[in-house]
Amino acid sequence: MENNPTKKGQLELGLQRAREKDRNHHLGGRSFYFFDFDDNIAFLPTPLVLFHKETNKELHITSGEWARAHSIIGISGAYQDYEIRFDDRAGTFRYFRDHEINELQRLGHDHQIFVKHVKDVLQLPDFDWKGPSWECFYHATFNQRPISVITARGHSAETLKQGIRAFVEHQILPLEPNYLSLFPVSHSETRLELGDHDLKMNTAELKQRAIRASVEKAIEVYGYNDHHRFGMSDDDPKNLQLIYDEMKRLKNDYPQMSFFLIETHNGNFIKHEITLSTTQSIVLAHHQLNLFETL
Repeated sequence: MENNPTKKGQLELGLQRAREKDRNHHLGGRSFYFFDFDDNIAFLPTPLVLFHKETNKELHITSGEWARAHSIIGISGAYQDYEIRFDDRAGTFRYFRDHEINELQRLGHDHQIFVKHVKDVLQLPDFDWKGPSWECFYHATFNQRPISVITARGHSAETLKQGIRAFVEHQILPLEPNYLSLFPVSHSETRLELGDHDLKMNTAELKQRAIRASVEKAIEVYGYNDHHRFGMSDDDPKNLQLIYDEMKRLKNDYPQMSFFLIETHNGNFIKHEITLSTTQSIVLAHHQLNLFETL
């Protein structure tokens, strides 16, 4: 590990940096960071599985390919002859779910697949796995800003923590995040927590509820303050629109607070500040550390 210059450099960065007070600290406000995980914090090799309508042949695609095409799978385009199947054990999302211990042992794994995939990519160079919001995630973690992880994955919250803990164990992060909430919105218990008692809501709708629940948790834990700031990064176009819609409603409910949507779709890095009347947008290049701090 000592001979890995990438990991050593990341650790040195943390040691040399001074912790920064929150932008609105003097006013009692806090900045709350909400992250999707896949293709935002990190790129993982976890595949989604499509099934040929006639032959049942499986086709594995990446989460990035899924984000770009899932709305037309089975309808048109490259995947028009394939379909999505929703069985947690054998369907499209089976690698995005936790497995029973005996099943993991049968597969030859010591950890849940999410944890294994995080540990696997940390053996690669940084540029192979770091997502567009990684520097912001590092900044928020280093400065112990309250963080929510809101992901379409169906693992338990504890599995998400174990995977993120691997960044600390490999000296990529200096310490664990200051978790406000974790919402793996396809996890059955999380769905019930978000009010999806019939298990019929789609991912984007569940993410909307998770965002609102996280804002309400922030007010419960840290108290109400006009100068609180909330930001969410995501890469899925459908999710982005519904996240925007929910933040618009939150802005109407809490007009003095600030809300930001960060779009990382197709290599973009665009920050949108939600206001009562319009939305202000700016394309970011190398300013991820100030993700929700200025506009």
